[in-house]
Amino acid sequence: MATRIGIFLFPDIEVLDFAGPYEVFTTAARVVQRQNPQQEPIFSVFSIAETCDTVRARAGLQFVPDFCFDSHPPVDVLIVPGGVVNAELDKPHVIDWIRNAAASASITASVCTGAFLLAKADLLTTHKVTTHWEDQDDLKNAFPSLDVVNNVRWVDEGSIVTSAGISAGIDMSLHLVSRMAGMPLAERTARQMDFEWIRNK
Repeated sequence: MATRIGIFLFPDIEVLDFAGPYEVFTTAARVVQRQNPQQEPIFSVFSIAETCDTVRARAGLQFVPDFCFDSHPPVDVLIVPGGVVNAELDKPHVIDWIRNAAASASITASVCTGAFLLAKADLLTTHKVTTHWEDQDDLKNAFPSLDVVNNVRWVDEGSIVTSAGISAGIDMSLHLVSRMAGMPLAERTARQMDFEWIRNK
């Protein structure tokens, strides 16, 4: 059965925060299928938003989500991107949905300022975490119990993984591919994307 990757969309999302992980997981699935045409896809990737209306990203690009909160399939890996998250932080039903979706997922991961949403949902408490370099002090001030780490592309705390800013979501997603399907596939995926994978030291 395909691992179901659900990516949360919201107004003012950072485009690459969403599109980077989407590209990694769909490319990984394509790489596997090319070598094993009869095999079931390894990943099923879809987007989820509060409603099924069009979502306008931070720079104006518009997305139509695949599913909304009340209609999406089960999620095995939840990806919470960043962007301008202030409005989402003030929506209790959004925070509740993130908390509930994470409860049934095996891995929950954030990109950039998505870490603020995970912290607000009490999914990050005393964890080591990271976010965009510009927002690390704000994250620490807002959630003092967190151990905010700088100069890393991602922090893996097992069922919770956080990444630094924007493009770091690609590095983190390749790391997740390596965790779930092996390093050779992650490396082939990076090669297929013509992407220089920056790994943690």
